Amino acid sequence: MTKMIGYVGTYTKQESKGVYQFTLDTDKREITDVKLAAEVDNPTYVTVSGDRNNLYAVSKEGENGGVTAFTIEPETGALAKLNSDSTPGANPCHVSVDHGSRTVVAANYHTKMIESWLTNEDGSLKELVSSIEHEGSGPHERQEKPHMHYAGFTPDGKYVIAIDLGSDRVYTYAVNQGELREAAVFETKPGSGPRHIAFHPNGKFAYVMTELSSEVLVLHYEERDGSFSEQQYIPTIPEDFNETNDGSAIHVSHDGHYVYAGNRGHNTMAVFKADQDSGQLTFVDWTSTEGNWPRDFVMDPTGGFLVATNQKSNTMALFARNEETGKLELLQSGVQVPEPVCVKFLDA
Repeated sequence: MTKMIGYVGTYTKQESKGVYQFTLDTDKREITDVKLAAEVDNPTYVTVSGDRNNLYAVSKEGENGGVTAFTIEPETGALAKLNSDSTPGANPCHVSVDHGSRTVVAANYHTKMIESWLTNEDGSLKELVSSIEHEGSGPHERQEKPHMHYAGFTPDGKYVIAIDLGSDRVYTYAVNQGELREAAVFETKPGSGPRHIAFHPNGKFAYVMTELSSEVLVLHYEERDGSFSEQQYIPTIPEDFNETNDGSAIHVSHDGHYVYAGNRGHNTMAVFKADQDSGQLTFVDWTSTEGNWPRDFVMDPTGGFLVATNQKSNTMALFARNEETGKLELLQSGVQVPEPVCVKFLDA
């Protein structure tokens, strides 16, 4: 595989028109052919189904927010809208689809909601099944109410994990035919503001990025009941960095040996080595994302490359990933994409 298709979800507050598409040429080691794939309002987060047939994007429709479903043309990656579903209020900030492409879940930062939909055979959205409103707050000035920032499936597919930045909680919901039922709640350090979670390939460990305290929280995951237990907190920025920093995305390498975390403000990727027995992390390196406010990043299907989006500089950067050391080597910077937020590859 020498050419891989990727997608970028964006804000549409300035120049952006929706979801963008690009090509990663692994032979030439460069990103090419950035273009608009679908016009949609504020598709800040996107996800691709495991069968590569559908893309789902959070979206805004007038005064309503929800999710829009697209079909993917397998050869070109072109998107065609199937349908959308929305409810009054702001659009969600995160969307995921289960491995079987039967259930879609979304998290809404502004409305305190986690919602789930079943899908039709063609991947279009069926009925809204669950809509759960959360309560709570935290000690930080940005924690005046729940701010649901993530909703995604556990590797075993039994649960949906929902993360609330506003009340420092990680919720586990059992999922059955798209219906969500609370199974466990884990409380993070007060004021830490958990944002996103990524699982180790072995399914035993999970890594939570905190936005407000700029740390990675290492958790042990119990498949039996969906509960978590704390193993470690480790900072993602230097001890002497005193400027504003918001933790952003977190991902684990395909082999489980390295964890990467984004820093908005410090404008770096933090690299950690993961102990395969305990899951605990050791700091390796910081790498500049060559732009301002790295909102998200993704590793390509081969594991040899990493693409980061810099929201405030309207750019992407491409890195080669040393699979032995975990370190990143800059290959390309300044790739123009308007208001980039989320980045995903067609092949996971």
